[in-house]
Amino acid sequence: MTRESWRTRVGFILAAVGSAVGLGNIWRFPWMTAENGGSAFLAVYLGIILLVGVPGLLAEFVIGRRSQRNPAGALFRLSGSKSWGAVGLFGVVTALALLSFYSVVGGWIFRYFLASFTGSYFGSPGAYFEGINFGVEALGFHAAFLGVTAFIVLGGVRDGIEKATKVMMPAILALLVALAGWAITQPGADAGLAFYLDFDAAYLRANLLDVIGAAAGQALFTLSLGAGTMITYASYLGDDRDLAVDGSTIAVLNTGVGVLAGLVVFPLLFTTFGELTGPAAAGGGPGALFVSIAGAFAQLPLGGVIAVAFFGVVSLAALSSSISMLEIPVAYLVDEHGVSRRTATLSLASVILFTGGANALNPALFDFVASTLVDLMLTAGLVGFLLFVGWVLGADALAEYATGAGARSRSVGPAWLWSVRTILPLFLLGTLAVNLLALAGVSL
Repeated sequence: MTRESWRTRVGFILAAVGSAVGLGNIWRFPWMTAENGGSAFLAVYLGIILLVGVPGLLAEFVIGRRSQRNPAGALFRLSGSKSWGAVGLFGVVTALALLSFYSVVGGWIFRYFLASFTGSYFGSPGAYFEGINFGVEALGFHAAFLGVTAFIVLGGVRDGIEKATKVMMPAILALLVALAGWAITQPGADAGLAFYLDFDAAYLRANLLDVIGAAAGQALFTLSLGAGTMITYASYLGDDRDLAVDGSTIAVLNTGVGVLAGLVVFPLLFTTFGELTGPAAAGGGPGALFVSIAGAFAQLPLGGVIAVAFFGVVSLAALSSSISMLEIPVAYLVDEHGVSRRTATLSLASVILFTGGANALNPALFDFVASTLVDLMLTAGLVGFLLFVGWVLGADALAEYATGAGARSRSVGPAWLWSVRTILPLFLLGTLAVNLLALAGVSL
C-alpha cells in the first residue's frame, strides 16, 4: 500500500496549524485565561509555548519524519521495543479521548452557528446553553460534527485534509483579524484589554504553581502535542523540509490565533458586562464562550451578523483540529494493520460516536475528561516522546533534525537535543505531579 504525503509545504504548514488552531485557541484559551489571572496566565503561557512547546513540536516532527509512521508504529519501528511501541499507542488512545469530548463541543458550535441566523439564544443565553449542552440533542449534534470530520478524513491526506485546511485556515485568520479589529474599538474595551494584557505580577506570585500547571496543559492542548498528532503529520513529510523553521512557523501562527481570540473575547465581555463582572462571566468553565459571548452579541448593534461570523470561525477551527485527532488512529490502523482508509475511518467514527455520546449525555464525565484527564494524558504522552527522542534516538534524532535544515537551524540543534533530554521532561513531570496532587485535593 503506497503511503500518502503532503502535496505542498504550504499544505503541511496549514494542516499542522489547523490541527493546533482549534477550540483550544478560541474556546479553551479564553476560559483558561479568565480562570487563571488574565494577563498573568498569558505571560506564562507564552513562555511555555516558546521554551517547551516549540522544542516538543520538533521532537514529534523528528519521530514522525524519521519513521514515516503513526505514533505507535513510529516508536516501535525506531526502537524495536514493544514497550516503546506501547508508549506510542498511548498517544493513539489519547487522541481518541480527545475527540470523544471535542466532538461534543464541536456539536455545540454547530448548534450555535445555526442559531445565530435567527438569534434564538439572544433572549436568555444561559438558559439556552443549559437546555442544549447535554442530552439527546447534544448527542445528535455530536454525531453531525463527527460525520463532517470523518468525511474530510475519508478524502485522505492530499484530497481531504490538505484541501480542507487550505480553505479553512485563511478564512479563520481573516475573520479573526476583522473581529478583533472591531472588538477593540467598542466602548469599554479598554478594561478588557487591561485584564488580558497588563501583566499582573501580584496574581502570579500568589498562584504561581496553579498558573504554570494550567498554562502547560493549555500549551500542549493548543499545539496538539502529546497525542502524536505532529508525529502523524510529519510522517507524511519529505527530507527537504527544515523542521525548525516549519515548527517555529506553526507555533507562531497558532499562538497568534490564540492571542487574536483573546482580543475578540475579552473586549466584548467587558464592553457588555462591565469591569467587575467581565472576568467572572468569562471564567464560567466550559460554557463561558457560549453563555458570555452569546450574551454580548445579544446586546450589541448588528449582534446577529457578528455572531454568525464568530461562530462560523469557531466551526472551521473546530473541524481543522478534529480531523487531525481522527487521523492519528486512522493512520495507526492503516500503517500497522493494513486496514483501508475507508474502513479505518468509518470504524473509528463509530467508536467515537459511542464514547463521545457518553460525554454528551453525562456532564460530570465531560467535565472530567475535558478539564483534567486530557491535560494529564497529553503531558504524560509528551514526556514519553521527549525521553524517546533524547535517550533512545539520541544522535540519530540530531541527524534527522539537521536533514533539510539551514545553517541557523543546525546551529541550535545540540541545545535542542540537550533540552529534550533533561530540562523539558523534568519540567513536564513537575507540572504532572502538581496536577495529580491537585486532583487528589492536595494544595501546595
